[in-house]
Amino acid sequence: MFNLLSTEEKDCIHQYAALSEEQGKLHPAILELAYTKQWFKLFVPASYGGPQLLLPEILRMEEALAAEDGSLAWTVTLCSGAGWFAGFLDPGLAADIFSDPEVCFAGSGAVGGTAVESETGYTINGYWKYASGALHATVFTANCQLLDHNHNPLKDDAGNQVIRSFILKKEEVELVPGWSYFGLVATGSHAFEVKDLQVPANRTFQINEKIKLNSPGFDYPFLQMAETTLAVNSAGMSAHFLTLAADSFRSRSGLKRYTQDQVKFFETELSSCSEALKEARTNFYTTFDASWLQLTEENKIDKELLDAVSLSSRKLAHIARQITDTLYPYCGLEAARKETEINRVWRDIHTASQHSLLTFL
Repeated sequence: MFNLLSTEEKDCIHQYAALSEEQGKLHPAILELAYTKQWFKLFVPASYGGPQLLLPEILRMEEALAAEDGSLAWTVTLCSGAGWFAGFLDPGLAADIFSDPEVCFAGSGAVGGTAVESETGYTINGYWKYASGALHATVFTANCQLLDHNHNPLKDDAGNQVIRSFILKKEEVELVPGWSYFGLVATGSHAFEVKDLQVPANRTFQINEKIKLNSPGFDYPFLQMAETTLAVNSAGMSAHFLTLAADSFRSRSGLKRYTQDQVKFFETELSSCSEALKEARTNFYTTFDASWLQLTEENKIDKELLDAVSLSSRKLAHIARQITDTLYPYCGLEAARKETEINRVWRDIHTASQHSLLTFL
């Protein structure tokens, strides 16, 4: 299931995952591995120096990373996902941004700022939370409400507020420490803000329209792209937990006190949880792959199929959390000790489960 990473890569991740959590950011050795393997540039086309992977490949890679370490996978997913915006950026700006071999995007999907058009571009003010990878990001993306010169909200023809996305460089933003949550600690998902920042007009972009590259994949809907990439993180983390839970139960100091029926009960629960994850994962990839195939063959995806992709993503994330909760009570007190690997994985899964896109079925 997770043979996309070499033994050396897995060993490096395992060696430094706990240190990353202790430091509250990805360890330099893991960062160096990510730069070398271009994990932060998964969506970036070859014309900008990226590997130009397609979404079906990226989902499997992100799941494989999550099966090794949740914080690394989540950071790669959010940062490389923002790198997908390459397809909608001004070509000159994109070429400049991606010339940095350590380029990494961070940002927020929330509309946390305002932008007033000026003679040379825009004046931006705002505050955005949860920018995964903020501590090593070179570029930040920020959604803003457009205002006129009198600071009144601009409206489109349908009367909706006009929202635009902007590219901000690391030296233009101020990081605001605030990632104090109990899981995904090493993502360093801190907030950032800007005050009266002047940016040129080419720093704004709109996704899923005006594609500026002749590369496949940028016409896949952003909502389902986001849902699928988040869901595979939960699946990978849950698969990691399954392995650790089996080892934890079988190595419990009090195992000999359990009856054969009690041990058999746990093994049955473990098997049931493993099958549930396998079934949800199979359904997810079958549905997603069908949507990708339709896009490549017909240049469209039916709404019913997109809805099915969304539902299968949420179901996969829900199953991943549920089986983790089912098995956790059998793992012993060591699973409650924050320094252990199984506790870290448990916390990562429950933190990831709070993402709003995957909350409801």
